[in-house]
Amino acid sequence: MAKSHPKLLIVEDDPGLQRQLKWCFREYHVLMASTRQEALRIVDLHEPPVVLLDLGLPPDAANASEGLRALEEILVRSRHTKVIVVTGHDERETALRAVAAGAYDFYQKPVDADVLRLIVDRAKNLYELQQEHRRLIEAPRSPLEGIVATSPQMLQVCRMIERVAPVNATVLLMGESGTGKEVLARALHRLSPRQAERFVAINCASIPDTLLESELFGYERGAFTGANRQTEGKIEYANRGTLFLDEIGDLPLALQAKLLRFLQERVIERLGGRGEIPVDVRVVCATNRDLKTMLEEGEFREDLYYRLSEITVAIPPLRERDGDATLLAHAFLRKYAERDRRSLRGFSPDALAAIEAYEWPGNVRELENILRRAVIMAEYNSIMAADLALPCSETEISSLRLREAREQVEQRTVSRALGQANGNLARAAELLGISRPTLYSLLSKYGLKGTVAVD
Repeated sequence: MAKSHPKLLIVEDDPGLQRQLKWCFREYHVLMASTRQEALRIVDLHEPPVVLLDLGLPPDAANASEGLRALEEILVRSRHTKVIVVTGHDERETALRAVAAGAYDFYQKPVDADVLRLIVDRAKNLYELQQEHRRLIEAPRSPLEGIVATSPQMLQVCRMIERVAPVNATVLLMGESGTGKEVLARALHRLSPRQAERFVAINCASIPDTLLESELFGYERGAFTGANRQTEGKIEYANRGTLFLDEIGDLPLALQAKLLRFLQERVIERLGGRGEIPVDVRVVCATNRDLKTMLEEGEFREDLYYRLSEITVAIPPLRERDGDATLLAHAFLRKYAERDRRSLRGFSPDALAAIEAYEWPGNVRELENILRRAVIMAEYNSIMAADLALPCSETEISSLRLREAREQVEQRTVSRALGQANGNLARAAELLGISRPTLYSLLSKYGLKGTVAVD
């Protein structure tokens, strides 16, 4: 998709000069206003990077009072916009007052197209550089690489991963499908002393039972029909590194006994082999099934369960992670808009409301798929609720104790504001209608301090 032209607002009441300036800036998307009110309406709607502002506006065209007022109000509404004021040849003092009030630069009539174009181009380039700088600074920070979260529920999981990563204990990650179990397993590996070695993942549910044993333990030449060479299994291949066994609840009972022996003895035997092979590997498992219920029904070995669950980490579903849905939505929007070269600025208020209200039964994976589609289908420069095609639902406060209910609402509202503001504290404080020091206090109170960038 071709890159859209940058927006330029020209505030000028002379029709002839309007036409001249519009022709001069053919490579821009020119927005035109002849009064202060029109200019402010366009600024609210389009947030142009650059404004070319004639200070002599009606009803006080002979003086600069209306133009200076327009300058002040534009900068209040869009403080990063670069405003270039245009004055008469004998109004240098007025132009300097405008620069002192926050204007980027000034230009004196009569218009020299080449000089004015150079000034506007410089202002536009500076605006884009500063926008990119702010985007990098304000990007949400996460305790773990690959994890986007500010909710207390997920931050607790991240802290637990950080604590257990340095030790060699077997970790069991439990959570619904799509909650990010493999992402957390990889983060655990990166934080462990084994980070320089292999991370080997195998999905126990995706391989037929007849092949799973050879995939895990390997085989010798001639062990079965088609075994033409000696082959290492995943466990042996992960030696000195981390082995991630996803969907461990789908491991057949016959293989559960063999895996238990490996965990106890730390040796394996290839299929068709006679000798024991020692393997030093950190085992991380994951499942979306209730293993305790499987124990009661005889579908999972109790002794294996206790070997695997030396450390158990319960990953909350997305619907229980306050504010994370909108924060993740911003992250996915950036990712896919950049990949598809789409100029998308963000989400409309109704789209954010739909994201927050939806239950997300498919968790983060479903959210990513929805955003991937929305970026492709979006017709405007923002993602609308219609692009998401999500049903809305109401949420309730579970606690009836007034103080607890207030705190729940307060914590949830702060997390929602952080999500909608994409981690920008200044914007979150503005959404909440509070000062930044008050927001800092709330972040500290609810354990959210240090999880987002200070802009």
